[in-house]
Amino acid sequence: MIGTVGLPAWARVGPKRLAHITRVVALVDHWAGGLAVPDHERERWRRAAWLHDAFRDADPGELAHWAPNSVGSVELWHGPAAAAQAEAAGEMDQGVLAAVRFHSVGSAEWDRVGQVLYCADYLEPGRSFDRVDRAALATRFPAEPTQVFFEVVQRRILATVQAGRPLHDSTVTLWNSLGCAGASRPEA
Repeated sequence: MIGTVGLPAWARVGPKRLAHITRVVALVDHWAGGLAVPDHERERWRRAAWLHDAFRDADPGELAHWAPNSVGSVELWHGPAAAAQAEAAGEMDQGVLAAVRFHSVGSAEWDRVGQVLYCADYLEPGRSFDRVDRAALATRFPAEPTQVFFEVVQRRILATVQAGRPLHDSTVTLWNSLGCAGASRPEA
């Protein structure tokens, strides 16, 4: 199993990426406290947070080596590559691996750790866009995790579409699963 205190030795991150990862870890840790999750679940959340961008600054050749079947732009390969490397290094928790693998695009198959990571990656306070709205969502998360997850998925999809980028198949499946599950929608 991967440790819960810091990045693995194989990580490829610069100082800015490390600062981002550290903020994501702090946010998931805060939410775990607010939700009073058991220690073993908190550790899962922390492992996923430390691993999610562990290969974000790796070169494309290394990403292709660890994630040879990745689709989409190379910017999306770091999650699958980090999950593959983490598994090779001993991470066996399939929920943690799925959270890391799909943190950029989403997955309908996630357990709570994937949903938490997806939200924390987007809502961590160091990002410069929509600071006030994102801070409000981050504050609401412990009281309304399902609703905040839905809103984060919605916002991330909208940003992708507005940027003129294609939606990953996994993103579309996630969105459709939320609609089929009858997730409550924000009031207009």
